[in-house]
Amino acid sequence: MSMLQINQNNYRELVEQAGQPVLLEFWAPWCVYCRRIAGVVAKLPEAYAGRAAVGQINIDDDPALAQQFEVDTIPSLILVRDGKPGEKLVAPGSKAEIDAWMQAQSV
Repeated sequence: MSMLQINQNNYRELVEQAGQPVLLEFWAPWCVYCRRIAGVVAKLPEAYAGRAAVGQINIDDDPALAQQFEVDTIPSLILVRDGKPGEKLVAPGSKAEIDAWMQAQSV
């Protein structure tokens, strides 16, 4: 499974109509912390294959989606299940923190 690139044009198809939960990472190319955890995030599609899709939203390219999800700090992770967003994980420190957060959401 590969990383989905989510934007305003494909959000409905790839997230709202997905047959499984979708983990969204809100990020920006200038964000130092986003680049620092990029290696961890890149491994998430494989780690959650069959349980959740994983996509990224560049907040510079799609500020409306960031505003819709009330993202004011990046990186922020949000799990969307059945078209409904769950609670945010802001600036995770490790893959273990992401895994614990996903497990708490039954993924």
